[in-house]
Order: sequence, then C-alpha cells, then structure tokens
Amino acid sequence: MSQLSLTRRETVLALLSGVATAAAAPALAQQAEWRQSYDSGARNAVQRSSTPMLSSESLQATEQAIVAYRDLAARGGWPQVQLPDRMSVGAKGPGVVALRRRLIITGDLDAAAGDSNVYDSYVEAGVRRFQARVGLSTTGAINRSTIVALNVPIDRRIRQLETNVVRLRSWSGNLGQRYVVANIPAAMVETVENGHVATRHAAGVGKIDRQSPLLQTKIPEINFNPTWTVPASIIRKDLIPKMRKEPNYLTENKIRIISQSGAEISPASVNWNSDEATRYTFRQDPGGDFNSLGFVRINIPSPHGVYMHDTPSKGIFGDDYRFVSSGCMRVQNVRDYIAWLLKNTPGWDRAKIDEVIQSGQRINARIADPVPCYWVYVTAWATPDGGVQFRDDIYNKDGLGPAPVAALQGDQDI
Repeated sequence: MSQLSLTRRETVLALLSGVATAAAAPALAQQAEWRQSYDSGARNAVQRSSTPMLSSESLQATEQAIVAYRDLAARGGWPQVQLPDRMSVGAKGPGVVALRRRLIITGDLDAAAGDSNVYDSYVEAGVRRFQARVGLSTTGAINRSTIVALNVPIDRRIRQLETNVVRLRSWSGNLGQRYVVANIPAAMVETVENGHVATRHAAGVGKIDRQSPLLQTKIPEINFNPTWTVPASIIRKDLIPKMRKEPNYLTENKIRIISQSGAEISPASVNWNSDEATRYTFRQDPGGDFNSLGFVRINIPSPHGVYMHDTPSKGIFGDDYRFVSSGCMRVQNVRDYIAWLLKNTPGWDRAKIDEVIQSGQRINARIADPVPCYWVYVTAWATPDGGVQFRDDIYNKDGLGPAPVAALQGDQDI
C-alpha cells in the first residue's frame, strides 16, 4: 500500500471516529496520539461533543463526513457481521474477530487492537463509542439493537448524511446567544450558550402515530406543580378504552371529571361504552409522583398545543426507544433544564426552584429573557469532537424507506 493511500485511509478513520479537526494534518496527529495512549486505555471513555448540533462547525464536519464515507464506500465499505444476540467481555470466537474488523473500519476501534478472538476491554470501549454514535445505551455489550445498527449499509448512511446536510444548512444562521434544540429522532434536548452545549437531556417524544411537530418558538414561562388537562385525542384514544378495562383508573390516578357547568361528576355515572366522555373535561391533580406532567410544565407557544414537561415515569429515559408520547416532550433531569432556562431571571436560583417544587404549590415563573426553542428533525450529523452521529428515521421523513428501528415500542401509559 502506498504512503498516500495509507494517509487517506487514516484521514477517513479519524473523521469517522471523531478525533479529527477540520484539517487533515491535525486529524492524523490526533490519530497518532490515540495510538500512543492506546495501551494505557486512556481513550476507553466515550467522548461527548460540546459542539452544538446546529452550528457552522457541525455543518462543516458533516460535509467532511460525506466525503469520508464516500471514500470508504469506494474502498468497499463494511461487511455485514453475523454475531450472537448477546456478547460481552470474556466472549471468544470468530464473531469477535469480525466485530473488531467492523469497528476498525469506522474508526471506533484502533487498528492497533489487532485480530484477537477475545472480547476484551478495548473491544468493549469500541462498542461503546459505536453505540454512542447511533444513539444506543452505551453498555459496551452486543445486543440485537447494536447488531442492527452495525449492519446498516454504508450507502444508506451516505444518503442520510446527504439528506441531513441540507437541513443543517437551513439552521446554520444565528440562532441566538442562548437557545434550546430538541432533535426529535434523537429524542434529545440540547441547551446552547455562547456557542457551546451547556446541558443535554434525554427526551420522550411523540409516537409514530402522534408525532412531535417541527416548530420554532420561544419559551416564556415555567409552571410548577401543574394540573394536567387531558387532551381530547387522549380521551378518545387512551382514556375511554382504559376505563372500560379498569373502572378505577381515574380515581387511582387522581383524575377528576368536570362537566360543562363546572361540576365534578363521578366516573361511575359515565357511560364508557359510548362517546359521552368526550363532552367532559378531565383534569389531573398536581403531584410529581403521579401527575403526567410531573413537577414542571415548560410552556411553548405554538399552534400545535404541545409543550415540554417532567414525568413521573422516569424509567423511559434509560430506554433506547423513547417515542412514547402524544406529541409533547418529556425532559430528563428537568430541574437542571429549568435552572438553565431561569438563570437570568432574578429570584430563581436552584435553591428557589427546589423550594417551590417541594411546596407543592401551583406557581408560574416568567422567564426574563424568553429562550428561543427549535424542535427539529435531524437523523445524521457530525461534530469535530464527537464523530459522525446517526439516528433512526422514525417518522420516515428522509425518504429512504422504513428505518432499521433498533428497538421495539412497548406498551406505554397515557
């Protein structure tokens, strides 16, 4: 192999693994640095980018990633790997060799790791890096979701990047000094300040048949300890069928039925085998342990009637598949999120936030400088310090056919 060919190959690997900067020479220098420190395990931790997804740096890195992936495709791309459904540290066999080679091709594992048939800590670290780049839980162990992602053809990945670079260009202008980006297919929220990611939050977003909308707005207000008025669509699709099976559901979940006159009526007086319930208002009492909005609702003016909020079902944030809502967005670590939103609002430090939540009182906090908020749909992007990222096209907006969904949707509560 010629020296020129080797250099191009290393440049591709550097771009794919997220250790490259804009120029090829620094990329190669960092790749060399990786090799020097490889035996010490210094790079076993998964990198997390501080570069905003919607930024000129991300756009440039994505354009470079397209070049890198095309170059890799011209060299044969990557093979399909046949692996056991479960594999982790200590496993042995030809499948481990195939996995090593697959991870090396995309720069998630350094070639210095060799062709050993033992699933060691270096393979585990490479799997973690790959999982982080495709939005899976970074367990470092092989499962069905990881295998599906490993076997997405390179041609599809290139088309994803080409489709999404157009979206990134449309957001490459000045979005504000402080802003929020909710990337729906990634089920992830970023807060951005002065060109850097301040906080990241896993999110629960709309189901395939109840999609979260694309929008551009500002966040003006936080509602603490809110009540929840059940939307008409949820009354029809979820609540009525639930009451037919579980007559005590409303009472157990502290949801009151309010008539048009404002009087509270008993669930037992409603004919649940008809559409009578659609004529009433259903309102859930405040309470972070059971209220569907949790302790906090973040108002977002929009024609879609959606908003962001806390949730009592915090277990969803540990799932790979977080398309679970009826269009609104549930936010992990919501106290950190609203503390960032309110940081420039006098009298609303973290201690005050915790005090108000603990009080159980319904209190509204107006944000002194309403924060721009963008709900976007991006399934592929790159950052100079975080590698090339891919997510399932869960709403089929990329036009590439059904996404290789890496996890199945389970039953969700309303």
